[in-house]
Amino acid sequence: MTASTASSRRETTTAERVTVNLSARSSAALETAAGLSGDTKTDTINRAIQVYAYLEEIASRGGEIFVREPDEQSPVRLRFF
Repeated sequence: MTASTASSRRETTTAERVTVNLSARSSAALETAAGLSGDTKTDTINRAIQVYAYLEEIASRGGEIFVREPDEQSPVRLRFF
């Protein structure tokens, strides 16, 4: 994450309440992510939005994002839909 993104995570701000309707797939992914991290669903959603914004910033500037699975040797470029 960028320095500004990391510092904004530490800032105390007024929370904004939002209502979202999750698909079954997104709801299951939220359960999985929250379970893996040990965070609340709210914290997991907040972090997901911040990570998504960071990745979109990189992609919008022409950068590329790569991931490497534990059992693979070469990273693969991540594509957004």
